[in-house]
Amino acid sequence: MIVRQATAADLSTLVPLFDAYREFYGQSSDPNGARSFLRDRFEHQQSIILLAFDGSEAVGFTQLFPSFSSTRLARTFILNDLFVVPSARGTGAGRALLDGACEYGRNVGAARLSLSTAVTNTTAQSLYERAGWTRDNDFYAYAIPLT
Repeated sequence: MIVRQATAADLSTLVPLFDAYREFYGQSSDPNGARSFLRDRFEHQQSIILLAFDGSEAVGFTQLFPSFSSTRLARTFILNDLFVVPSARGTGAGRALLDGACEYGRNVGAARLSLSTAVTNTTAQSLYERAGWTRDNDFYAYAIPLT
């Protein structure tokens, strides 16, 4: 499994993966919207996307969004998206993407990576815990829709 940072030149490879990820979370397929969203992230340097390849086939991606920790006075990243195509699950692609994200974060001096996943996504939770991530039991997450 090879993991590398994606560039805007990878949009055609990324779009079907990103669209499938969105569908996994109950959204309607929208390849044009996915392309536009990803293109904007590249153009404005608003995220880091890593791609996993099994040979020459792209089998997954993860997307990191920069953030900061006021208490740690340091850069952090939110691992917002992680997706592996169903046919490549169990092959180490997800773990390779997590390891690649951690390596990227360490290389740029980030203090931590954080993520959240659906309570029902026990497969992903198991992967995260096997990779050394720990569940936060001290804080509750809140959100408010703005649109």
